[in-house]
Amino acid sequence: MHVTHDPAAAPSPTIDFNSFLAVDIRVGTIVDAKPFPEARKPAWRLWIDFGPAIGVRKSSAQITENHPLESLVGQQVAAVVNFPPRQIGPVVSEVLTLGFPDADGKVVLVQPGKPVPNGGRLF
Repeated sequence: MHVTHDPAAAPSPTIDFNSFLAVDIRVGTIVDAKPFPEARKPAWRLWIDFGPAIGVRKSSAQITENHPLESLVGQQVAAVVNFPPRQIGPVVSEVLTLGFPDADGKVVLVQPGKPVPNGGRLF
């Protein structure tokens, strides 16, 4: 799924601005989080509220190492909301929750530095 986690890797090929605009990255608030024991790799199931235009969407996120389950509800996160749904075991993931790898390659969520309205688009 991921090209590389190596921070020293060369950048991807140049894209035009319209290609960037085609990826709809929004902020939402996690309203529910549950274990996902059926996942091949440790993951949580998330329900994220992206505001009235998009609503609540489901995601499967491999964030267990840096984000304890009990800490997730109420946190804002960034996600791609215009990828097609993806079947992950028995769960359909409707958005791609975004993160960066830490020094050990474990996911750290992309989050705004202060609260922002749900549904806001990254620019």
